[in-house]
Amino acid sequence: MTPNLEPRAPKTSVTDQPRLQRRSRVNTEVWSWYFMRISGLILLFLALFHFFMTHILHDVVDTNADFVAGRWNNPLWRTYDWVLLALGLLHGVNGLRFIMDDYIRTDWKRAGTKAFMYTLIGALFLYGTITIVTYG
Repeated sequence: MTPNLEPRAPKTSVTDQPRLQRRSRVNTEVWSWYFMRISGLILLFLALFHFFMTHILHDVVDTNADFVAGRWNNPLWRTYDWVLLALGLLHGVNGLRFIMDDYIRTDWKRAGTKAFMYTLIGALFLYGTITIVTYG
């Protein structure tokens, strides 16, 4: 019987390694998952309140540029609308990123699609922010 001469990795456990060599790994997917749940919950209430203000409390026929200008005289409404814009875009782009990771198989197509998506979302965010800040 011949002995098995194949090299083997030494059996060490995590506790055998020096404390400085162990690194806590930050899993961005877990934080992204939490962000989707928390931002979705916040967006639900922001969107429902927005719907209530613009469609139930005020008549839709009266919603025009003067209505928006009057509402945006208060910086709190501008902040509210900017948070709704920012959270909506970030929540949406994160969801699209999940979908792209699942369905686009080749790396170069995924990278190109994500670059286009991030550029588009960045432009929409910039345009929306400029509009909210400078309107009126």
